[in-house]
Amino acid sequence: MLVMLIGYRGSGKTTVGRRLASDLWYGFCDTDSLIAQRQGKTIAELFRESGEQAFRDIESEVVRECCTLKDHVVALGGGAVIRELNRRLLRQSGAKVFYLRCDPAELIRRIQADPASAANRPPLTPLGDSVEEVHRVLSEREAQYREVAGGELDVTRLTVEEAARYLARML
Repeated sequence: MLVMLIGYRGSGKTTVGRRLASDLWYGFCDTDSLIAQRQGKTIAELFRESGEQAFRDIESEVVRECCTLKDHVVALGGGAVIRELNRRLLRQSGAKVFYLRCDPAELIRRIQADPASAANRPPLTPLGDSVEEVHRVLSEREAQYREVAGGELDVTRLTVEEAARYLARML
């Protein structure tokens, strides 16, 4: 079985995904980490140097690869769903896709508490990492998350362990 986790940055896709994969005895991969590793640059550097379009092209290749995995949990980059191609790949993969939903104020708290976030992730709007930015981007992406998700979990007040346990039950 293939499990895909989608949602906004800070929703716990990577942390919860690692825990879920361990609990299931599955492999784990994070598309943003794969991209950064293969390109030898952070996502922020790729955005700055090559632009979002080039990054999204690379991301689509990695999403395509990940859609062929078996017995894996995959954490997708928060913006992977903005491309119709990626949404189609997710639907066609047969993966169990879960949207990790989280309150914007909690997302900002988590993002700001992660020292690597600012260095590794590009700002998504001129608003920077702010509640206003999260509201704006979520309003654009939420329908796309829900379009491909077979399940949704509000992780706002859940621990990593609780979120992984709920997801395992949803399988």
